[in-house]
Amino acid sequence: MRKYFLPAASAFLLLVIWKLAVGVFDIQAYILPEPEKIIRALFEDRQVLFAHGLQTAIEALSGFLLAIFAGLFLALLMARYSSVKEALYPFVIISQTIPVMAMAPILIIWFGYGLLPKIVVVGLVCFFPVTVSLVEGMAKVDPDVIKLLQAMGASESQILRKVRLPAVIPALFAGIKISAAYSIMGAVIAEWLGASKGLGIYLMRSMHSFRTERVFAAILVISVLSLLAFAAVEVISRLVMPWQYRYSSSKNPMEDEIMTKSNSDD
Repeated sequence: MRKYFLPAASAFLLLVIWKLAVGVFDIQAYILPEPEKIIRALFEDRQVLFAHGLQTAIEALSGFLLAIFAGLFLALLMARYSSVKEALYPFVIISQTIPVMAMAPILIIWFGYGLLPKIVVVGLVCFFPVTVSLVEGMAKVDPDVIKLLQAMGASESQILRKVRLPAVIPALFAGIKISAAYSIMGAVIAEWLGASKGLGIYLMRSMHSFRTERVFAAILVISVLSLLAFAAVEVISRLVMPWQYRYSSSKNPMEDEIMTKSNSDD
């Protein structure tokens, strides 16, 4: 209960301070609207926001899945061939230093204003966390286990199914959680640079018309979508690897195991 109460109390306190600050300092609505005006804008534009939000969610999900498959393929390739890792891993790191805002106009020139450039932008945003997490996870696979299976005549596909993929699942979900939240941001950035629909274009139009309450409404929807994406990955990870959370929920799993054994002996 406490972990939910403290964030809720903090949010309520922030809203109270916000409301008082707008009234005391007589801040104009186009600079900082009152919280109730943002709620009203959410209600009045709910159908428009839903349509724009759905478009952004489709772009984010498509690019997110693209990043997962591309990152998984590249990580497996690097794990199998060390020369590939030596050749490509530096470029994976360098790709993170290139601002997405700089790449997005080029992608729009190449692919136009349709759905594809948005998906590619989201993929670029999500690709790095997924790939790096997978590469680091692959590096932690016990090489002695690999050598043992090879000595027993196991094929590369068997080693992949029995050792590499199961060992890398926690690292995969660690990268996916980060990318899930980034995917919405990537879609919005892509929409800023050229789109007819989406939360990014709704945000830009509201800003240009000085409808700041709509800007905050869009920001709130973007935050909710990002939280939902993160929560969805969290739920899936708990279903896929429940043992990970079972042990992490205990402060000292080894101590719990010892206590269980001692109780059974008694």
